[in-house]
Amino acid sequence: MTTYYLAVMVFSGLILLAALSSALAFRFGAPLLLLFLGVGVLAGTDGFGIEFDNNALTFYVGSLALAVILFDSGFGTSLKTFKTSLVPALLLATVGVLVTAGLVALAATVILKLTLLEGFLLGAIVASTDAAAVFFLMRIGGIRVIDRVSATLEVESGINDPMAIFLTMSLVSLLSVKSSGHADALSMALDFAQQIGFGLFFGLIGGAITVLIANKFSLNRGLAPILVLAAALLIFSATGAAGGSGFMAVYVAGLVAGNRHIRFDGAIRRFQEGMTWLAQIIMFLLLGLLATPRNFPEIFLPAFAMALFLVFVARPVAVWLCLWMFNYRPRETNFIAWIGLRGAASILLAILPSLYGVENAGRIFNLVFIMVVVSLILQGWMLAPFARFLKLVQPKKSGALETVDIELHAKAKHELLVYRLAEGAPVLKGASIPRWAIPSLVVRDGISMRYFYVGNLKAGDYLYLFVIPGMSYLLDQLFADASVTEGGSEEPLLGTDILLPDRPLKELRAIDPAVDIPDDKEDMRLADYMKHELGGKPVIADRLHIGPLALIVRDADAEHNIISIGVWREPAGERTRPLLHGLFRFLGRMRRKMRR
Repeated sequence: MTTYYLAVMVFSGLILLAALSSALAFRFGAPLLLLFLGVGVLAGTDGFGIEFDNNALTFYVGSLALAVILFDSGFGTSLKTFKTSLVPALLLATVGVLVTAGLVALAATVILKLTLLEGFLLGAIVASTDAAAVFFLMRIGGIRVIDRVSATLEVESGINDPMAIFLTMSLVSLLSVKSSGHADALSMALDFAQQIGFGLFFGLIGGAITVLIANKFSLNRGLAPILVLAAALLIFSATGAAGGSGFMAVYVAGLVAGNRHIRFDGAIRRFQEGMTWLAQIIMFLLLGLLATPRNFPEIFLPAFAMALFLVFVARPVAVWLCLWMFNYRPRETNFIAWIGLRGAASILLAILPSLYGVENAGRIFNLVFIMVVVSLILQGWMLAPFARFLKLVQPKKSGALETVDIELHAKAKHELLVYRLAEGAPVLKGASIPRWAIPSLVVRDGISMRYFYVGNLKAGDYLYLFVIPGMSYLLDQLFADASVTEGGSEEPLLGTDILLPDRPLKELRAIDPAVDIPDDKEDMRLADYMKHELGGKPVIADRLHIGPLALIVRDADAEHNIISIGVWREPAGERTRPLLHGLFRFLGRMRRKMRR
């Protein structure tokens, strides 16, 4: 028992040390995940002397940790973000991985004197970007990159693991000492299709079941996050057992569940944030403990050369080949190429050759470890300066300070937000708060007052509002300093252009041909159509979405007749790609027919 307690004490101390190192990372701008890895190396066999060489345990625990991270990343990705960047990210996650692996294989035959098959195995292991590294740096790394770029990176890193895992497993099987050295290309293609297909199927079904479980069986706030986490791990394991990609399934399940109404949403998100931190720390600690730095000097220079080739040649070529048709600006493509960090996922895959008895497995692991460290140092440390150099950093959003976690009735469609009113905010100059935002409480100088008794709002007030979910971002500009929000790329509260209310609905096609107008409403007045769809009593700032357009009530009289209409057209770079748009348009028509 003494050994057990000592092991728990040591590992708990390492987790605590890794967590406390975050203060050092934020102070000096160091990549935090690199510090987690460093703590493990420092405690390992060539550091403080902890002997740890259990490859199988590290791989299985690391896989579970990666599943937790991917579920949380999907849960935190909005469907709009996913649709915006799905096609380019999908190309990066498939064709990009193949191109990167192939280029690394060619370089490995020259620099490392590996066979082409061994070089391709090395390339497959380091070909995918790491979800943990990318999500951490993009979400809490201190900068906010423009939406299209960050969305592409997040979705790519969330869905590229299945391709890298499939390639690695296939090549490991070919190189295994138990393998005959032959493989059927057709069977490999069918196996990959099965993994992706099962992953999508189990992910979609599992996400819906996760929402059902959380909404029907969560009796209290403390139990809900546990049910959701257990459902995520069940989806991951069931998909893998069925022959599918558990990583794909758990990411898709998180995406589905995170974009549906779910009880105790705030508690679930906070719990998952903590679990994601814990998963990252445990994964990087174990990988660091597994490393043997005394073997690094003999391969450091070729590994360093391979890392530079990956960062400056293989990844940029793959990105440019995949994105040239999507109208990304050169600086956006350059940044996406630069931020292709390698991390724990690559080191996890580097364990597989050892588990399957591949020749030179130890050398491959050490090569990958050094390449990952170089990537984290070089790309992770230079992320913020490079983003600023390319002028891709957006000002920090002046949105709600907090979303208050409250449990409303299941049919209630509101969330409670709190804003701090800035000097020069439009709401202090007479701008109206939209009808779908219901102010309830004001805290001024530490004293709480009901909104209707507080009189005029003042700068520095904390205003609590009940808001329809998904609309809160439109309020940001009401309560922020107008001099900061002007000229930004955020969607205006009342639109950018003005439409005449007497014009027929069909004229919207002149603004955007993708607008889907019901056949029997084409000649109806814009004002009448909006009034009907908005329930008969529209007020200022009410909005109606028609495809890529948002029609907004700019002015209305006492009888709720619309006098002026604003319009906002979604930027072309943020729209769903034509194939997906056609699918959504068809589904929308079918839904309307079923309702009739």
